[in-house]
Amino acid sequence: MSGKHFRKYLQKYHIFLSAATTLGFLYACSTTKKVPDGDYLLVDNNFIYPESKVHSDELEDYVSQKPNKKSLFVLPVGLWAYNLANPKYDTILTEYMTYPSEIRNQKLRDSLFIKYDMPEEVGKNLFVDRFLHTIGQPPVILDQSKTESSAENIRKRLVYRGYWDAQVDYKHNLDSAAKKATVDYLVEHKDPTYISEYYYDIPDPNIKSLYEEQYRKSHVLSGQVLDQTNLEDEVRRITQQMRDEGYYRFNSSNEEIYFTADTLLSRKQVPLVMDIRKDSLGSPYKKSTIGDIKVYVLETLADVPDTEKDSLRGINFYKLDNQYKTRALWRPIILAPGETYSQRNFDLTKRNINAMNNFSLISYEEDFRKNSDSIIDVAYYLAPLPKYDLRTAMDVSYSQILNFGLAPSVDLTSRNVFGGAENLTLGVSGIFGAVKNSKDPEKRSLAYEASAQATLNFPRLLLPVSYYKLIPKRYSPTSNINMGVSIQDNIGLGRITFNTGLNYFANVNDIVNHRLSIFNTQLSLTRNKERYYEYFPREGEYRDQMFQTYSPELYNQFLNEQITSDEVSSIIIQDKPFQEGLEGDGLDLFNNFRQSLINKDRQTQDVLISSIIYNFIYNEIGKKDRFNPFYFNGKIETAGNLLGLVAKQTQTEGIASQNTQKTLFDIPYSQFVKVDLDVRKYFQFFEGKHTLALRQFIGVGIPYGNSTSMPFIRSYFNGGSNDIRAWRVFGGLGPADSQLDERIRAYVMDNIKLTTNVEYRMPFTEMFEGAAFVDAGNIWNLKDSGFGDEFRFNKFLSQMGVGAGLGLRVNVAYITLRLDAAWKVHDPNRPLGERWVISKWQPLKPTINFAFGYPF
Repeated sequence: MSGKHFRKYLQKYHIFLSAATTLGFLYACSTTKKVPDGDYLLVDNNFIYPESKVHSDELEDYVSQKPNKKSLFVLPVGLWAYNLANPKYDTILTEYMTYPSEIRNQKLRDSLFIKYDMPEEVGKNLFVDRFLHTIGQPPVILDQSKTESSAENIRKRLVYRGYWDAQVDYKHNLDSAAKKATVDYLVEHKDPTYISEYYYDIPDPNIKSLYEEQYRKSHVLSGQVLDQTNLEDEVRRITQQMRDEGYYRFNSSNEEIYFTADTLLSRKQVPLVMDIRKDSLGSPYKKSTIGDIKVYVLETLADVPDTEKDSLRGINFYKLDNQYKTRALWRPIILAPGETYSQRNFDLTKRNINAMNNFSLISYEEDFRKNSDSIIDVAYYLAPLPKYDLRTAMDVSYSQILNFGLAPSVDLTSRNVFGGAENLTLGVSGIFGAVKNSKDPEKRSLAYEASAQATLNFPRLLLPVSYYKLIPKRYSPTSNINMGVSIQDNIGLGRITFNTGLNYFANVNDIVNHRLSIFNTQLSLTRNKERYYEYFPREGEYRDQMFQTYSPELYNQFLNEQITSDEVSSIIIQDKPFQEGLEGDGLDLFNNFRQSLINKDRQTQDVLISSIIYNFIYNEIGKKDRFNPFYFNGKIETAGNLLGLVAKQTQTEGIASQNTQKTLFDIPYSQFVKVDLDVRKYFQFFEGKHTLALRQFIGVGIPYGNSTSMPFIRSYFNGGSNDIRAWRVFGGLGPADSQLDERIRAYVMDNIKLTTNVEYRMPFTEMFEGAAFVDAGNIWNLKDSGFGDEFRFNKFLSQMGVGAGLGLRVNVAYITLRLDAAWKVHDPNRPLGERWVISKWQPLKPTINFAFGYPF
């Protein structure tokens, strides 16, 4: 290596080498700096399982002493920070940090200096040392007595989980020279105790009948390990079931449901009996009913005597004034006098009150009426929230096209606009980031989207008729009207979009949701149309080649600005004899040229969409009683039918299609039906720590009537961090297995989309997770565009793009950061015989996707 190259090498890597040297020095020298002589720094707890790792993921939590926390897997940064502080002040600062933050000041520090006989230090701020103590962590000194108690805790936990004969031993490994120690826990779980037979004894026939109705949901079955956690889950399940069926305060003492295991004959196979009894006499349970329901709207509880009473449908309302209409207060109350008690309705009422975003629930009362054991009186005390609420935020945003960007927003909410708890929210927001430059894919360009939105929320459905028999109050029906405008500039051509709509929402329960949008209208106007070929120069090259091939004379006229690009393109598209005579390279040139015109038509179109959208969501994700959750999101949209009744004017749809379409105010309207189905299933393994996630997306858009293609903002594309990760967004996958130039295909959007994702997720630590995944999919057209992009059942599997990869997830606070590296496996747009590309992998050159949250 020459001296010149050696110097460049050092310049390039000196920072890395310096950092590595520094970290190595810190790790070697500073971890035991403040460990007293004769003591040991606990550096590791080792768990040894001679048999198998039963419940190993939870046993570590029962150890009293854990080593100092490590960041980035291996580095005890907190301990290093603590050790950097001057040891002279450790005792003072340790006591200082025990005081409430509001009294930690110079006066307190001075008093501690006097207390610990350091009068010469009075007046010192100790800012650096305080900071290091705040972010640092003192060394964990081995306490051998805690090791013994930890081993006993582990043993008791295994007994609790059904391993009655478990044994846990321990061993200390002490290094006097290094002042470090490790602890080995030897965990032998032995054979568990099983439930040989399961019985239940329920004297009350009504309770017994209800229990048997949902016996299939029981957490306790014959043949299972006698695990106390399963028994607790069963008690909670039965308690919730009976309270939902009208038995108020069922098992409130937590002594009405109990289990008895008979160990007389065996400790390994024991019969188990569950008893449900109100008391030792087996007295029958009585269902409860709702009595008086009172709703107070006031500032403080002291205002109760000053309120005036109003009533609606048996519910009494007490208000200081008429700021809120009585009907608006009645709507969130799911309870009704005389109905059977249900804990679910009590919980739902509280949720509805909070969801109104108009009140804080300052107090709540429910109890049996005096001298009654079955009638429950209820009272809610509500305090109105401030009239106005201003919120500002600055988020880091990510999208399939924009990638990462800053997203500032400002929202102003005005509550109770019309006296019916309606909320008006006015908001402005923006996203600013960078996208791949369409002129030069190796560069990125500034991109942005700025929007203003107004939303008027109603705590009811805006309908001219009563709907409560069809959509009951327990569905929490709401609606809103929204209007907005956005300006965006991302892939070269800017776009201005106006939107408005009326939306209805109904939540059947915490799993099933319905949404209906009517008069959902979008007006999308494209900016900078005349500069299309500046932003997409490759398409301009194909245009020029096609012009020269078709007619050098017309090409010269175009160059001399005697005829426009669109006029020449239209002449070529309409010349069918010319097209029929093409073959070989000439046909390839024409197909690329025509697809570039389709891209241009779609990306420069002005379009009006007026649609009706119905959205159904079934979501078990996050529900504790759904161990292997299922998710379904189905949406159907139909557009353009109403506008067709009033639109009369016509114009040419586009250069590529040359079809005539109706317009409204010189803007063509879209007419289509679009169906999206998103199905997901999650299988959990190893006590819920590992997850196999499956996803299937099916999207179909059918243009008809006034449209021959789907509008740009409703079309499908491939690639990105939540799609087929081996291809970037607009990265050249599809459509189908077409052999168009990749730079033409990159911005193709189509009417059919299939995507299949399989991902296995596994934890490394509480902070880090790993993933392995396979993605497959593509986009197609409903009919052949001339280059084989039509969807066919006998071909689509061979036209799927397939990618695979590995991922890392980092859980920080409430945010999951995701890094995925993916490689192409099957590229359908390569020539036949070259589509399986595993042999051409470059392991160090994957497609990198960085995003927030899980992909699905």
